Amino acid sequence: MKWIYSILGNRSVLWLLLIVNFLGTAYGYYWYRDQLSRTPDIFLAFVPDSPTASLFFLFVLGAFILGKNFPLFEALAIVTLFKYGIWAVVMNLLVFIVSGELDPIGLMLMISHGAMAIEGVLYAPFYRFKLWHLVVAGVWTLHNDIIDYVFFMMPTYHMLNDYMPQIGYFTFWLSVASLGIAYYFVLRKQRFTLSIK
Repeated sequence: MKWIYSILGNRSVLWLLLIVNFLGTAYGYYWYRDQLSRTPDIFLAFVPDSPTASLFFLFVLGAFILGKNFPLFEALAIVTLFKYGIWAVVMNLLVFIVSGELDPIGLMLMISHGAMAIEGVLYAPFYRFKLWHLVVAGVWTLHNDIIDYVFFMMPTYHMLNDYMPQIGYFTFWLSVASLGIAYYFVLRKQRFTLSIK
């Protein structure tokens, strides 16, 4: 595994990831454009889940490039990248199961969001956040679930409308699991740590 982390900590790789995540973040906000145009202002920050997760990671990557850590954004990034990465993969699989079809955009979303979940966890040895950072990330994440499934601001998949209670239940437990993943990889004793050189 050491050779993988020597690559991940390389500044050229960090710059490449910064560019790729910037493009993905920009496309993500574009993908949400129609829903955002119908969203009340008070909920705007909580609707574009995946691009906001990758936006958090942009701050993390920028700090790494500067040889620094940005702990609050690290906590927000690992939790939301894992959560919304897995969520989007599962939702697009459900679309395929319900409709029998998965278009190229759906396949692209599955691959890109799967990569989001992986990158968030892969960089965990470089994170330096504390428990209070994770608590803040937990409040943000669980509050986001309330906005999505109490105020119905979740991403629109019209073919899945009949399954919203089940999706909301799954999403809540995915949030809990994401917080557990973050705790395990970053806050537990004797965890694996590395530094950006």
